Amino acid sequence: MALAAFDRAYAGEGVTLAGVDEAGRGPLAGPVVAAACIIDCDIDIVGINDSKKLTPVQRRYLFERLIADERVIYGVGIVDRDVIDEINILQATIRAMIEALDNLSTAPTFALVDGMAIPHPTIPNEQVIKGDAKSLSIAAASIIAKETRDRIMVEYHEKWPEYGFDKHKGYGTQKHRDIIQDIGPCPIHRRSFEPVRSMVSG
Repeated sequence: MALAAFDRAYAGEGVTLAGVDEAGRGPLAGPVVAAACIIDCDIDIVGINDSKKLTPVQRRYLFERLIADERVIYGVGIVDRDVIDEINILQATIRAMIEALDNLSTAPTFALVDGMAIPHPTIPNEQVIKGDAKSLSIAAASIIAKETRDRIMVEYHEKWPEYGFDKHKGYGTQKHRDIIQDIGPCPIHRRSFEPVRSMVSG
């Protein structure tokens, strides 16, 4: 398995490797969610891949398999809309990733991070471009982050069903933009993101 082989190049003797990825940098509403994952390279869960390449059914299945497997250690970090608006989405993403690493029950000695390196105070880490398609641990983290965020957005749908968060998960689809235009934003809409910012200021 190519993803496992990528991780094995890092996970030598004395190294506990974690993969880190996020979901929700681009939406107009909801939190940004990061996951960190330590996973056995010999794990027998077939189909682990970049979460964006999976169907919702595949992703849900793999999420349940991952979180139930004792060979998988994972942590999640969630940064809500108000903090995103306060410190910007990049800094919120970094904060979520650091929280995810800190929430692991076993501290890794090294981390592979999708798309960026992060200023973690104690865990050295390396940026991996398109890491969710290269690294087993990052791919597993991407599934956990995406599915966790999707479930949060479905919960928000119960509170604000008129926005359709269960369908678009807060992303800026035309239908979602039209709804915001018609009835205005709700408390989880990101005021620092366009077109929400213009709608609020207008």
